[in-house]
Amino acid sequence: MAALRPAACVMGWPVKHSRAPIIHGYWIEKHKLDVDFRLEAVPPEEFPYFLAHLAERGYVGGSATMPHKEMALKLTEPDARATAIGAANVIWLDHGKLRSTNSDVIGFIAALDESAPGWDQRADKAVVSGAGGAARAVVYGLLERGVRRIHVHNRTLAKAEALRERFGPKVIPTTAEDLPAALDGAGLVVNGASFGMVGYPDLDIDLSAVRNDAVVADVVYVPLETGLLKQARARGLAVSDGLGMLLHQASGCFEKWFGVRPVVTPELRERVEQALQVA
Repeated sequence: MAALRPAACVMGWPVKHSRAPIIHGYWIEKHKLDVDFRLEAVPPEEFPYFLAHLAERGYVGGSATMPHKEMALKLTEPDARATAIGAANVIWLDHGKLRSTNSDVIGFIAALDESAPGWDQRADKAVVSGAGGAARAVVYGLLERGVRRIHVHNRTLAKAEALRERFGPKVIPTTAEDLPAALDGAGLVVNGASFGMVGYPDLDIDLSAVRNDAVVADVVYVPLETGLLKQARARGLAVSDGLGMLLHQASGCFEKWFGVRPVVTPELRERVEQALQVA
């Protein structure tokens, strides 16, 4: 019996909306690899068993999406980055051991570097909305790049305070009343929550007081241009959208599974944008 081709998958519940097969399929085609990539709809209660038997299913690794990222951390041997963030989204087999990391950090920072080169030279102060897994990855990445003040605004202040406890005094929990002062002179504003996503209200934030050369970023990619990014463009600010983050984080996944570091190209972005429009 012929051996199965090496394969990776995205594991989520639900998962049919994932654009990962388009992204990884593109790179498999470009690099002419004899590998496969699949969708795996895995209910939360079945995730531990599925992950434990990943190799038996022919997988060399996989990507954990919602709601499995925190469980993936507990069921694997995470690196320092995933441990610090409290969530893992990239899993790979290493001599029989399940290892993991968090590529959302790389994806977010790489998208910023691509969209607004030099952003970190003017982002002494950043404002991040949200305190969940995506926001934690954003904050971790900003700290890695040397941002000295990160105001975290969340509807539940205790969750923002938890980020300060996790990451240290450079994280400043910020109430709605203190948000205007935090935005005054900010060099970077990030939506790290579900605001602006299809079915959710836009982020209620006023960008008029941020720096004229500030950058506004969003982790949401459906729709591609959220209300926050529209406001930023109207203000003449540079923006970094959630699709850029999605594409760049996927590059790190692909390398872990198949040993090739793929490039995010305009052609790939256009292909995914077309798929988003169809959806």
